Amino acid sequence: MSTVKKLVAVYGAISVAVLAVVIVLSVVGGEVSAFMWGRAGGMVASAVVTYWLAERAARGARWAYVRVRIICVVVPIAVIVMDSIPGALPVWFAATQIAGALALIPAAVLVNRAGLRAAFPKPN
Repeated sequence: MSTVKKLVAVYGAISVAVLAVVIVLSVVGGEVSAFMWGRAGGMVASAVVTYWLAERAARGARWAYVRVRIICVVVPIAVIVMDSIPGALPVWFAATQIAGALALIPAAVLVNRAGLRAAFPKPN
């Protein structure tokens, strides 16, 4: 789970960077939409929760592991689909959010491997 946590941290760092740029643009009078604020803030919140869940999973919590598996698969798909809507977001914003979400794809592969799944067996 340590590699998964590192990948989630990369996702979080990129998400924080995007939010920081949105804040700076807002302060200097740049064009920032409510959608950008919501997306940037949501990505940071998602990264924090996912990292916390990965920490709990690393300590053996099956419920947290199951949630990390779901998040690592669903988030990249959702981000790529939403950020690919033409004209919805500035290209730089969409590209950086997609880059962050792409960090979760290797995490999804890792948490869905048979060996790690075996470490968190379903209760009977």
